[in-house]
Amino acid sequence: MPDTLKISADQEGWNAPILLLTWVAGTVDAIGYLSLGHVFTANMTGNAVLLGLALGQGQSQAAFRSLFALGGFALGVTIGAILAHRTGTDIDQRRAFVGPIFAETMILAAFAVTFHLPMIPRNQYTLHVLIGLCAVAMGIQSAAVRRLKLPGIATTVLTGTITSLVAGLVRWLHLTYVSSPAEDAAGAAATGGRHLWLQAGVFLVYVIAAVSAGIFQKRVPLIVGMSPVIAIGLVLLGAMLSAARPKTASE
Repeated sequence: MPDTLKISADQEGWNAPILLLTWVAGTVDAIGYLSLGHVFTANMTGNAVLLGLALGQGQSQAAFRSLFALGGFALGVTIGAILAHRTGTDIDQRRAFVGPIFAETMILAAFAVTFHLPMIPRNQYTLHVLIGLCAVAMGIQSAAVRRLKLPGIATTVLTGTITSLVAGLVRWLHLTYVSSPAEDAAGAAATGGRHLWLQAGVFLVYVIAAVSAGIFQKRVPLIVGMSPVIAIGLVLLGAMLSAARPKTASE
């Protein structure tokens, strides 16, 4: 029972950062599809499908864009894993989170500048630079979130999150309405309910971010391009404040 409560407490501290990171991924994917040649830079499952379609239809440039995104994402995961490679207490995890998020913030800021400055030419080279920046940033984010070991939570791909959400809902309903009302069962049901809320929140925020990007991309593109930078900046600020707080006896 104490371990269950500790997991729940740890997760509560990550709810806001996870949802903000999901907003980043949803917006970046929408930008990639609408403005970077129909490519996903966060959702590599969808990007793999786009790659297969492009290859099947003989669209070499589209296939190369998808391959470029896959390579950038893999590079980002490598960078994120190196930066986040620390073990130990919860405080160590929070400090390890700062490095990857700082790198992601800098990369997304570079993307926003390159994407919006009118003096930068719009050509194939610029397009691939923008795709690469987004993909590397999303790979770093994926590695950072994976390091947190939050059950059933991923901010750059929703298939696993939806699977965990539905399976967890079935288990929560069973613990709540079928199992005996023992203390352990009640505690597990409460913890499972918190996980479900976060998983559902990840799905909804991703969709809302895509809807928002679809609405504003042509009307006010600056808002769409800057919103991931603002969101990741808030995550970085929170991570730095959390990592700087003194270590308590319970930790």
